[in-house]
Amino acid sequence: MDKIRMTTPIVEMDGDEMTRILWQMIKDNLLLPYIDLKTEYYDLGLPYRDQTDDQVTVDSANATKKYKVAVKCATITPNADRVKEYSLKEMWKSPNATIRALLDGTVFRAPIVVKGIDPCVKSWKKPITIARHAYGDVYKGTEMKIPGAGKVELVYTAADGTETRETVHTFKGPGIIQGMHNLNGSIESFAKSCFNYALDTKQDLWFATKDTISKKYDHTFKDIFQDIFDAEFADTFKEAGISYFYTLIDDAVARVMKADGGFIWACKNYDGDVMSDMVSSAFGSLAMMTSVLVSPDGDYEYEAAHGTVQRHYYQHLKGQETSTNSMATIFAWSGALRKRGELDKNQELADFADRLEQAALDTIEAGEMTKDLALITAIPNPTVLNSEDFIKAIAKRL
Repeated sequence: MDKIRMTTPIVEMDGDEMTRILWQMIKDNLLLPYIDLKTEYYDLGLPYRDQTDDQVTVDSANATKKYKVAVKCATITPNADRVKEYSLKEMWKSPNATIRALLDGTVFRAPIVVKGIDPCVKSWKKPITIARHAYGDVYKGTEMKIPGAGKVELVYTAADGTETRETVHTFKGPGIIQGMHNLNGSIESFAKSCFNYALDTKQDLWFATKDTISKKYDHTFKDIFQDIFDAEFADTFKEAGISYFYTLIDDAVARVMKADGGFIWACKNYDGDVMSDMVSSAFGSLAMMTSVLVSPDGDYEYEAAHGTVQRHYYQHLKGQETSTNSMATIFAWSGALRKRGELDKNQELADFADRLEQAALDTIEAGEMTKDLALITAIPNPTVLNSEDFIKAIAKRL
């Protein structure tokens, strides 16, 4: 049969460990037989990031600005152990954080809902979308180990040389210190993205911080959200029949456990990282979560919300069979292909993305699934498939 043609490339960001293995399986079995796939390829695997002094990550983000659509494999954010394991030049920062900072976008994550995989939280009936701020906080933080007694200060030097100082802590012995920042402009972009996404999807929007404790940092987030809502979105939200709701992060956690879902929960960067994993796991599996970074300029970067599945990769290297769930990575590809089709007015490509997702869902609902889902499914006598056979089972339906 004739393959589906593409007119504009997708930026392809390859990754690490087991997800890198799945990445190639997905291309070989689910994409290349059907699509004349056009991508601009960037190897974001940790060895090549180290080889290029992480320039490849910056290049991939700039390519996303050029082509508007990217798809990213999961990547390693190295810690001290990884520096030794891979003999790295330095402890490179999170590639996700670098890309998010360059695109100034917001990450929207929602669970992949499939019949037979019931949420752990019995009250949840509809998907909960996590909107994660994609800039700053601990992901762009600066840290120090304090060797002994001394004083640590925050110092702001204005353009005219004027200094403002705040004492962080007077140490009497060893300790640690962390400095982090954010930008009003980025918070404004975050707020507008969330309000617009809520309008597009006709869902209520929640936002939560800890402004009672963080009276300047978190309170600034709260104030910016409220100011933009009041000035630009209050009337359109009312017309759409949806609401904006602010509360403290601990109250939001308590409320969400008793809610029925169907809303967007906007979180700061770290909160969103944690809560998206909680929501995805509670809906079924960390591998059952879609994730898309949306910039104010209309750039889209689709990725899996989980990590590189390190344990399975080590098993794979030993020649042992793995049963790794590839759903989120498949949906990253389908999301990128659908958006590419929409932007290029290539309906055939967008329709293929829909069929790919449906084939994946049908496979699970037919009782063929990876081990993580077989352990929690309500479907009787499921067939547990290994990593490659699961993808091939989808290919048969596709």
